[in-house]
Amino acid sequence: MNIFVAKLNFKTKREDLEKAFAAHGQVTSVKIVRDRDTGRSKGYGFVEMPNEDEANRAIQALNNSQLDEREIVVKPGNPKPPADQQMPAQPQ
Repeated sequence: MNIFVAKLNFKTKREDLEKAFAAHGQVTSVKIVRDRDTGRSKGYGFVEMPNEDEANRAIQALNNSQLDEREIVVKPGNPKPPADQQMPAQPQ
């Protein structure tokens, strides 16, 4: 399950986010979205958990909880489209 995490502290590291979710089950990937020009966190990210029950427990436990001195928002993310249906990158 893809999980959306918002209102992250700009100093939160990928490892911190992974640790918070791993307390509730297996985590397969963690991504904190960063500004492409500055590399600074945009304050949100995504966590992938393969077990839907564990993912739902993590969402319930972590939504509106404190992580790195910030109250985070955690909810199901939009599923990723299959690779053959993803939009190609736009030329710049």
